[in-house]
Amino acid sequence: MVSYMALSKGDFVLVEYNVRVKDTNTLLDTTDAELAKKENIYEADRVYGPTLLIIGRGWLNENVEEELLKHDVGSEVEVELPPEKAFGERSPDKIKTFSLREFQKRGYSINVGDVVEIGGARGVVKSISGGRVTIDFNHPLAGKTLLYKVKIVRKLENTIEKIKALSSRYLKIPSEEIEVSLNEAEKKLFVTIPGKYLSKKDISYSKIALAADIMELFKDAVSSIVFQEVVSRS
Repeated sequence: MVSYMALSKGDFVLVEYNVRVKDTNTLLDTTDAELAKKENIYEADRVYGPTLLIIGRGWLNENVEEELLKHDVGSEVEVELPPEKAFGERSPDKIKTFSLREFQKRGYSINVGDVVEIGGARGVVKSISGGRVTIDFNHPLAGKTLLYKVKIVRKLENTIEKIKALSSRYLKIPSEEIEVSLNEAEKKLFVTIPGKYLSKKDISYSKIALAADIMELFKDAVSSIVFQEVVSRS
């Protein structure tokens, strides 16, 4: 008899997933590179393949992660999220009208379809007419029912593989190109990446965010972190 063990909050798991809009079957997100290319949402700087989730953090969707807690490694889970559990219902109160002159005074040239930020809220310009600009601050997916298909590929058990997967997620570098080692006596962690990523956009900020998370999640094992880049002849 095979014993059943569900996942727990705080577990590090690698998952594969697809997210679609129920009504239109539009693919919103996927860990499958070939599917992303086929449906024209491929991002060249993204790392595809099984991706890390720390259950309970809401990195995927908190309602989906709650469902994953009922399952174990190897399970393929399908979750349907109505709008109230996804991005909310559409609200007419979030459609605002502004004077076009105010934008022009600030030197902004706007067009229908532009994404603008006003008072910390992001919205889409829906119309420009009669000196007025109508902006929709509803989330683009508001009112949509979403379908999640998630496969729980693997549960990570030891500190090194957890940190390696976490590093891949933050730095957007394939995990096989990252080396992680830990001097347990000194609690000193070394994260080594190829020098070709030195010029990667926002790599410095990614390291800072990664370091902060490592220090929080592994405070008993890690007290200092050294990031290293290795440049070698091709």
